[in-house]
Amino acid sequence: MPRVAAVDCGTNSIRLLVADVTVREDGSAWLRDVHREMRINRLGQGVDATGRLAPESVTRTREALAAYAEMLRRHGVAVGPDTVRVCATSATRDAENREDFFGAVREIVGVDAEVITGDEEARLSFAGAVADLDPDEGPFVVADVGGGSTELVTGTWDAVRAEVVGARSVDVGCVRLTEKFLHDDPPTAEQVTEAEEFTRATLAPAFADVVVTDVQTWVAVAGTATTLAAVAMDLRTYDPERIHLSRLGLDDVRATARRLEGMPRDERAALGPMHPGRVDVIGGGSLVMRVLAEELAERTDVTELVVSEHDILDGIARALAARW
Repeated sequence: MPRVAAVDCGTNSIRLLVADVTVREDGSAWLRDVHREMRINRLGQGVDATGRLAPESVTRTREALAAYAEMLRRHGVAVGPDTVRVCATSATRDAENREDFFGAVREIVGVDAEVITGDEEARLSFAGAVADLDPDEGPFVVADVGGGSTELVTGTWDAVRAEVVGARSVDVGCVRLTEKFLHDDPPTAEQVTEAEEFTRATLAPAFADVVVTDVQTWVAVAGTATTLAAVAMDLRTYDPERIHLSRLGLDDVRATARRLEGMPRDERAALGPMHPGRVDVIGGGSLVMRVLAEELAERTDVTELVVSEHDILDGIARALAARW
């Protein structure tokens, strides 16, 4: 039973999953979590404006990588290309000095990082998101609202394998939207309107490429969605077990998103399940979630959102499992 490790470095956060893999006779893989961890490193801070990774962002990322390398050692992961995969997404795709990140990964972790395409990011997120769901609830649409981009993926799941039908990644996410439009505390009505118009226009090509008319279930993954769910459920602290596979009506999604969009920073920070690193950008991410809910309500018969704690990390780990 191999032990693998997946690292997902996005625009706002860097996350680690260490898991044991059992490969069944039919070729499917079962994962058992050994360790999960998330840190806010904000690697994409200012990339939209400068085109470069900020020195302080690289420092935060190096610190996180050092902690993760220690976790790999502690949990007995044999570091190599078949057991450890570090995937970088939107921020590093856009940065001129991305070698600062790549060099840090090679030096600290001992493997080469990959800048995955938006489409591969979407497929990995889908595979991780649907694995705990009933196949009869498909076809599924999975939305991954990240810091710099949003992925929209449709497909099916037969309890063994996920099959992707359509996928598109577009450049709108919680960090990018906040830095571009939401400058006041709380944002003005004009800023929210501009951000919403930009979000709809940016998502339009995704909905043009990814047909959602026959979708039965909407699944959302990553920190924006899980935080929104925690706030909607009025949790006193962040509880991944309660959040995983929780369901919210689309009206609840819209109402909670509006609440977070218009909330002053100090009130957001005081919310029990709010991670300190998400305080500044949750309004922008919630706006993207609201627009997605509204677009799906117009285009499908979907009436609720399923929130999954399992996402691209699990997809990366499953891809590693396939090498065994």
